[in-house]
Amino acid sequence: MPHRPIQPPKRALSALKGGAKRMATAPSAPAWPSYTGSSTYVGTSADGRVEVFVDPSLSDPAMQNAVDLVNDASRIAALNDAFFGTPGGPVQVIVFALGGATDGTGGADHMGCDYSTGAQIEVCAAFGASMRCSGLFEAELSECSMNGQLCGLSTGEALSRWCASTVSNNALGDFATAPTWVADGSPNFVDTVDPTDGNADSIGCGMAFISWLLSMGYTLSQIAQGMVANGDTGTFCELYGALTGDDPANAWTKFQAAIAALPYGVVDDDPFSGASTPVPAPGPAPQPPPAPGVVTLAQAVQWARASRIIRRLFMTLR
Repeated sequence: MPHRPIQPPKRALSALKGGAKRMATAPSAPAWPSYTGSSTYVGTSADGRVEVFVDPSLSDPAMQNAVDLVNDASRIAALNDAFFGTPGGPVQVIVFALGGATDGTGGADHMGCDYSTGAQIEVCAAFGASMRCSGLFEAELSECSMNGQLCGLSTGEALSRWCASTVSNNALGDFATAPTWVADGSPNFVDTVDPTDGNADSIGCGMAFISWLLSMGYTLSQIAQGMVANGDTGTFCELYGALTGDDPANAWTKFQAAIAALPYGVVDDDPFSGASTPVPAPGPAPQPPPAPGVVTLAQAVQWARASRIIRRLFMTLR
């Protein structure tokens, strides 16, 4: 079944940047999961892994989305590789009015969670907001990197949405499900896996739980690779235990206590501001000690200042 997240001017070739290119002979469009109209080839990403097409009937705004996606696809693919610790494969993506929408709310879809069955990706056009297309593309690309695991499950859907949010700077914030989960009584989907990717409650629980883990300093790469390793039956409580060393049975209780302590409650998919947790930058490399008899700049400055002070003092005494 195709996967789709829950609903919440024409450029010249010079607009393809960073090594992105058009091939001398345009590749043929593949069979798409649902789109049956004409497909116009736009370009290939700089790394050669992503071929982008567009529905020509949508004209300039969709073409802009497609050109921007060509230019951004290598960055997205590199981040996705880092999340999952494995190199991804080649994919084709088309930008069109998925579900009739042109603001990104039609979501995205593909046929499977690997690079064999899921490499043909459909992305909803988002006129004037191309970063939404980037996020939607990553939502499906991340599922390809799950290599057949977590597909169609609440856990996999939450993970793919977090990947999408991360590469797009939360350009899909209107897809949030964690507030719905809270409004519906916060059912426990930490200790169990919901066998669907279409339940806002189970997805929302997963989104908030990943936000909590990120706020504790665990990276999205650790989370993604741990979830894939745990497979379809892996729960969020098991992921918690593997990351923290704590008893997995404590995950739900501690998570609920953390939710209760939030000063503003759950108003989006990142209630613990996990996405904004700073990653410490490497400190400057230590400087080697000066060779014997060599005066450093800092020492010279200090001596010059001391000499000026001594001269002032001498003039005062005179």
